[in-house]
This record gives sequence, C-alpha cells and structure tokens, in this order.
Amino acid sequence: MAGNKIKNRVDVLGERYRARASSLSPRLQSVARYIHEHRERVLESTAMEIAAATETSDATVVRSVQALGFAGLRDLKKTLEAWFGPGMNSEEKMVATVNELSCDIHSGIDFVLGGHKLACDALSEPHNRQAIAEAVVLLIAARQVALFGINASGILADYSARLFTRIGIPACSLNRSGVALAEQLLALQRGDVLIMMAQKSAHREGTTTLREAKRLGIPVILLTHATDSFFAKEAEVVINVPRGGENGRMPLHGTVLVCLEMLILSVASATSARTVKTMKRIQDLYRGLKPSHKK
Repeated sequence: MAGNKIKNRVDVLGERYRARASSLSPRLQSVARYIHEHRERVLESTAMEIAAATETSDATVVRSVQALGFAGLRDLKKTLEAWFGPGMNSEEKMVATVNELSCDIHSGIDFVLGGHKLACDALSEPHNRQAIAEAVVLLIAARQVALFGINASGILADYSARLFTRIGIPACSLNRSGVALAEQLLALQRGDVLIMMAQKSAHREGTTTLREAKRLGIPVILLTHATDSFFAKEAEVVINVPRGGENGRMPLHGTVLVCLEMLILSVASATSARTVKTMKRIQDLYRGLKPSHKK
C-alpha cells in the first residue's frame, strides 16, 4: 500500500538532482548528494546540522539547496513532505497487519509474542539497563513526574501517572493537543522530571513540550525506538524500546508499558518506605469511602 503511494508521486528532488548535480562544484555536489540520499534525516535537520554532517558550512548548505532549484531549506522540506506524503494511519496499519496474519490464529499470537520478546531482550541489554538506572535516579528525586504521550501513548500516560501517584510521587499527564495541552503544560515546574513517549516525527505537541521542559530545566527521559530522532538528541536519558510496526504493520504499545512498569517498580522498591506509607494512606481513605452497612 505504502509502496504504491510513493510510486505515484513525482520525485521533484530526484529529478532536479539528476539534472543538476553534475554541474555543481565538488562541495555543493557533496551536500546535494547527502540531501538526496538522506531525505528523512534532512526533514528533521537544520542547515547547521546538515553542514555538520557534510563537513561544510550552513551557507554552503543553503547554496546547495538553491542550486537544486529550491528557494531555501524550508521550500525543500515542503517538497520532501509532499513526496513522502502522510504516514500510514492506524486504520491502514491494522488492515495491513490483519491481512498479513490472516492465515491462522497462531500467526497473530506469534506476532505479539515475538514483538514483546524482542522488546524485553532489548530492554535487558547493558546499555538499556544503564539508561533505566539513570532514569530511576532522576525519578526518585522528582518533585513531580510528567508523562507525555499522544494518541495511544496518551492512555499509557494516564495509567502510569496513576501508578506513580500510588507510590508517593505526584504525577500528571501531558496527552492533549492544542490549547488543552497548553493548559496541561502549566503544571510543569522546576524540579519535575519528564517522561516522553515519542518516535521519529518531531510533531508540534512534542517539540512544544520539550521546549517548555528545557526552559524550566526539567530533565527528559525518552522512551523510543527512534534513537536518532530530534527528541533523542535533546533527552538526558534515552531508553530504546522496540515496538514492531515495520513494513507498515501496527506497532505494539504494550512494549512501552513494559518499560514504564520497569521504571515505576524500580522507583517503588528504591523508595519503599514512601511507597508503603502512600499505599497505607490510600487504603485509609478508601475505607472511608466504603458504604456503611450499619442499620
């Protein structure tokens, strides 16, 4: 499905690169080749980042872009966005996955079990264990934990915020859009820690949340499989969480939940006195809410 969409699009950049690259100076040609071969990375990069990757200057990057017939980097990115088109939505991913697994019931079971096994193996690797340990140190000292996620990850944010509250750490969700997200962001303060669930797309909700966290000096823990993304570059701690979803198949959000529960339980065990005290207080309050059976 996705392949057919790309085949039907006009590759403006490709056509201009093939027509003009040979006439460019070696430095401009080198940058043009990088842009042509690393399109997704260029979409998320600034001129200075492209310059660093090509060992040139941002001025050279701009000249290369203009030599390819674009007004500037913004114009180039608009063209690339049109060529890539919108990513497969959740309906398309579900259809693609179900069609692929329609041979028998066991194929669906194996798909989910295999995805979770892959994630658990990755989470147990030394670099991820170290990242989780670093995240736990930050979370133990947090005034409040904020959890960012949109769509399905927003549901995980709500659930995890409840779990953090139950172990004695105030928590809030950042899982809306538009003005509703702006209102949620007002809850952030210095001393908080932000857990972000985000992948490759540098969407406005994520970039705005990250910018506010940076303004307040809030450390960021990123749960992602896109370890080379814009968010990964800005996070203090990056935990690699495979979700599946390759080749247009639907991602498994349960793998992210596994990582969240690892973090929460690790924090709870490291602050056991606070955890027990909070749980006892919850039970005391709950007993007061139970209906009386006295006549």
